[in-house]
Amino acid sequence: MKSIALLRERATRVMPTGSHCPASGLWSPDSDPDAVQVFAEGHILPAHNGVPTVWRRRTAAEVSA
Repeated sequence: MKSIALLRERATRVMPTGSHCPASGLWSPDSDPDAVQVFAEGHILPAHNGVPTVWRRRTAAEVSA
């Protein structure tokens, strides 16, 4: 059961500031979608420009488009 919960958490594409990053990859804050940052799994998602935000995981295709 524990592995199912971990897989579900890794599939999460939206996380708030202060949360642990569920999966390594490209992330953008809702307040500035063009600001793409790379976070490793387990990293605590920071505030953006000093303001708490919601982070969205992005694919390489979304970023390059």
